[in-house]
Amino acid sequence: MTGSECLEKRKEVIKVTTGSKALDDLLGGGIETMSITEVFGEFRTGKTQLCHTMCVTSQLPLDMKGGNGKVAYIDTEGTFRPERIGPIAERFGLDVDATLDNIVYARAYTHEHQLQLITEIAAKMVEDHFRLLIVDSVTALFRVDFSGRGELAERQQRLGTMLSRLTKIAEEFNIAILISNQVVSDPGAAAMFVADAKKPIGGHILAHASTTRLYLRKGRGETRVCKIYDSPSLPESEASYQIANEGIIDAKE
Repeated sequence: MTGSECLEKRKEVIKVTTGSKALDDLLGGGIETMSITEVFGEFRTGKTQLCHTMCVTSQLPLDMKGGNGKVAYIDTEGTFRPERIGPIAERFGLDVDATLDNIVYARAYTHEHQLQLITEIAAKMVEDHFRLLIVDSVTALFRVDFSGRGELAERQQRLGTMLSRLTKIAEEFNIAILISNQVVSDPGAAAMFVADAKKPIGGHILAHASTTRLYLRKGRGETRVCKIYDSPSLPESEASYQIANEGIIDAKE
């Protein structure tokens, strides 16, 4: 494949809106297909809410900055709430029942189960038109199934296997992959007097697999802030948004 052919392939990339204009502008248009976007942050920063909003926006027609496809949702922590989809769908003028029917949901209980579900969903993608695959959260089960430093090498290797499978799905089916991740406090950073000493779980394996990494944190009041932590094409910058009943919205000044 030449550079020109690669450029042609990149033209097939679709950017799906997040529901917030400020957030879309930060991301250069939205969450893009053929790549893995990782969102990480503390609880209540809007990771799962972004996943719920994307469940709806991915189904919007292309001219509404949507993805015009179905959604697959792998839930590892039991945080998916179908009743949250209703108000978001209504906001975008979509039929609630049809929107819910276009979401394929699976609950994973162990990391092996998670990997198996990813394989099964990939098989579904051959038959049906999907635009988004969500794994919320990507590392939770790996933290449970592998504990202590003794099992770290095996954990990272299994995590690597799963992420390479996700990358392949993203490129093969022109799908956006959205994964949420948790943070741990970083004692090393605290010694360097970093005010916000948090780092995402998963180490280098996850850092290299994710194309774009977004750090979500709490702002003033109801506001949340999204910062580009790592991206091959976007500058380091941040944008504010808000969590509302109808999903992710622009921050009200």
